[in-house]
Amino acid sequence: MPESVGVRQAQAQRTRGAVLAAAAAVFVDQGVQAPIRDIAERAGVGVGTIYRNFPTRADLVTAVYRHQIDTCTALAPQLLKESASPFTALTCWADAFVEFLVTKHGLGAALGSGDPGLENLHALMLDTLVPACATLLDACAAADELNPGITAYTLMRAIGNLSITGPDYDQGDAKHMVATLLVGCRRTA
Repeated sequence: MPESVGVRQAQAQRTRGAVLAAAAAVFVDQGVQAPIRDIAERAGVGVGTIYRNFPTRADLVTAVYRHQIDTCTALAPQLLKESASPFTALTCWADAFVEFLVTKHGLGAALGSGDPGLENLHALMLDTLVPACATLLDACAAADELNPGITAYTLMRAIGNLSITGPDYDQGDAKHMVATLLVGCRRTA
C-alpha cells in the first residue's frame, strides 16, 4: 500500500511540474492572462487538473514565479563557486535576472491589479532576490571589483528599468544596456 501512495505522490509532483513548466512557457508567449485551456493543452492535462492544483489564476501565477525566483536566487551562490571572479558571477547573474524580467509579460499589471492572491509576490521577489544580489555585491566588494556605495536594491531597480522592452527595444537591447551599466559599476585599477 505505501508504494502506491508514493507512486501517486510522484505522479502528482510530475503533473504539477508539467503544469508549472507549461504555464511559464505560455506566460512568455501570451502573458499572465493567457487562457487556462492553453496551459492545460501545453501540459497535456485537462483544465480541471490545473484548477485542482491551482484553484485561482493568482495561485498559478504565484507558483510559476515563485519557482523562477527560487531558481534565480539559487544561481547566485552557484555562480560565485563556478566563476573566475565575483564580478563575472555578478555579470552572469544579472544576465539571468534580465532574462527573468523580460519574459514576465503582464506581470507588472498583475502585481498592480489588486488581486489579493498576488500581494505577496512582490515581497517574495524583494525578500529573496535582493539578498542574492547583495551576496554577489559583497563578494565583488571584498575582491575590490566594485565601486563603493552600490546597493543590491538600487542595482536591481536599475536593471529592472533597463529591462522594460518595447517595439524598438528587445531583450538583446536590455542585456546590452545592463552589461554597460555593470561596466560602469566595476572598479578600475
